[in-house]
Amino acid sequence: MIILRKLLIISFILILSICFFSCSASTDSNKNNDTTTSEPFANVPETQDIILYEVNLRAFSPSGDFQGVIARLDSIKALSVNVIWLMPIYPVGDTNSVNSPYCVKNYLQVNPEFGSLKDLKTLIDTAHKKNMAVILDWVANHTSWDNPWIKNRSWYTQENGEIISPKGTNWSDVADLNYDNADMRSAMIEALKYWILEANIDGYRCDAADYVPFDFWQQALDSLELIPNRKLILLAEGSRHDHFTAGFQMIYAWDFYTKLKQVFSGANATGLYTTHMSEYRNMPEGKQRLRYTTNHDGSAWEAAPVELFNGINGALAASVITIYMGGVPLIYGSQEVGTASRVPIFSNSQIPWDQNPEMVQAYKDILGIYTISEAAKGGSLTDYSTNEAVCFSKKSNPEEILVVVNVRDYPVDFTLPDALQNSTWTNTISQRSETVSQTYRLNPFEYKILKR
Repeated sequence: MIILRKLLIISFILILSICFFSCSASTDSNKNNDTTTSEPFANVPETQDIILYEVNLRAFSPSGDFQGVIARLDSIKALSVNVIWLMPIYPVGDTNSVNSPYCVKNYLQVNPEFGSLKDLKTLIDTAHKKNMAVILDWVANHTSWDNPWIKNRSWYTQENGEIISPKGTNWSDVADLNYDNADMRSAMIEALKYWILEANIDGYRCDAADYVPFDFWQQALDSLELIPNRKLILLAEGSRHDHFTAGFQMIYAWDFYTKLKQVFSGANATGLYTTHMSEYRNMPEGKQRLRYTTNHDGSAWEAAPVELFNGINGALAASVITIYMGGVPLIYGSQEVGTASRVPIFSNSQIPWDQNPEMVQAYKDILGIYTISEAAKGGSLTDYSTNEAVCFSKKSNPEEILVVVNVRDYPVDFTLPDALQNSTWTNTISQRSETVSQTYRLNPFEYKILKR
């Protein structure tokens, strides 16, 4: 009996050992499957060289997921894009929900609507192989009402003991976070680090950044900068100049966008240069404004560029001014094919990629010229605009470009300044030589990008 008992004990120990090592191997295997083995992307562009492309996952493909984006990476790359911005990829809350991607249910999970963490990693790795960086949309101001953090009531802003939505908004689907709470801050910073280390992303576009206090952004971005061997792209959806001090490289150019719409509705075209100079006044060295003719908010709630700027030709003319006058250009997936209807963000609505191929080619030309021109990206700017035409030169020795755009839906005679009369340039699109005389006859919404 004693011998039998010993044998049973030894057998039991062996079984436990086998189970332990089997479970350990399984756990390690899962861990390896979930952890990126990719090296940090080595070709993250300098801020002034960025051409940013925003992806609305729900509209981007019939499947509305990461695989749908992977399938179109070559089309994005063909526009000379070097940075892709993915709208929020996190699970969406259910309580009080309107299905907004900016209603985050869990900062550390992937929304199964879009695929898995593995699918996200595949998208990022594939983009990197095509020499494009990828940034995620980050929602730091608020969470969904059913986010696990809600159990920590002190992590949220309260009035009369009740958690509230962000003040001054109609965002009833989300709960406002309390940045006086140190534990919440630490959790937010750890979540920001997670996607850099786990999915190998290259930075963030930070939603509603003006609603979040400066000292948090400084604390968070300082922490991210300590991650070894990482060059991060950091864009604040905001207008506060202290975002630059906190560590962001870019903020929004809302005033320029507003003025652009006014000009294409009949306002004096010289106002664009004035607004440009105002936005760049006292700008820290190396920092930039994000310039655009639309984004997910504009195309969802306002109108698409072809409506705002009076058709395809007007939309292209507005883009030329926006891209070339200064700042980091943004293309919102859908504008390159001239989508006329609004593009929702709370539901799926596929972009008609096959329409207006001539417009796609025009964007390829406009951005292709921009990306190889040091004068276009950072040259000294001289404005010659008139009431009905935008005209400016940009110079970075030895290169100079001249941009002329009719902002009206009727022909305009543009008189060039004495300094430019009888000068010879190369038309960057046709590659033909052009001598500019005293007056240019510009067709409705015609634009010229000249170089010498």
